[in-house]
Amino acid sequence: MKVFKDLKQWQEFREQLSHQQSVGFVPTMGALHDGHASLIKKSVTENDVTILSIFVNPTQFDESSDFENYPSTLNEDLRLAEQNQVDYVLLPTFEDIYPDNYRYQIHENELSQILCGKSRKGHFNGVLTVVLKLLNLAQATRAYFGEKDYQQYLLIKDMCRSFFIKTEIVAAPIIRESSGLALSSRNKRLTEPEKLNASEFFATLKKKNCDDSSVQQQLEQLGFEIDYIETHNNRRFGAIRIGEVRLIDNVQL
Repeated sequence: MKVFKDLKQWQEFREQLSHQQSVGFVPTMGALHDGHASLIKKSVTENDVTILSIFVNPTQFDESSDFENYPSTLNEDLRLAEQNQVDYVLLPTFEDIYPDNYRYQIHENELSQILCGKSRKGHFNGVLTVVLKLLNLAQATRAYFGEKDYQQYLLIKDMCRSFFIKTEIVAAPIIRESSGLALSSRNKRLTEPEKLNASEFFATLKKKNCDDSSVQQQLEQLGFEIDYIETHNNRRFGAIRIGEVRLIDNVQL
């Protein structure tokens, strides 16, 4: 596994890779877990070469405390990547990714305005902008995203179609703990009691005999602070807070 910290070196190296090889790309913000591992394994299975990026993108955080407290486990991340047969890892800096200091941004004015976009101002501007940059750097055949961030997946897929980006955007199923809690890097910030309580989020969200209002009431009774519970196209989306940690999930009804 080769690690690139200098994007100019990566771009020069990327030009030398055979155009006959299929390339898979898994963009991440680090703090890797089994959910990320599933994306990597899917990429390794479906492509000749797999690229992983680790970059905690500050432009997609609407709260500075969330960015400052985001878990960082680089050594463990690199071990997981190597164990899962990643070929190349990109570790860019803010200055590498944003030589313009974020003067240029991608805006979407429909899907990004609901759910997480409604409650996290500017979040998807940051997501779409950084993903566009990373896709240009990777020049991958396929890029892999987890369905836990389903709204994000739809936005990225539509962005690629709109801007004629050739990379195929592939969704992978949510990986859950035995309790049903969706794996997330932010789970590392939960205490054990909070983690146990968080398992009720998925159990309640997937109740098909309840409408959104009923689900929200049940979650509030369990002590969660609710950001939103909404169903769109037969998929129920939810965002809650447990202490200082914000969790999202979704289920196909």
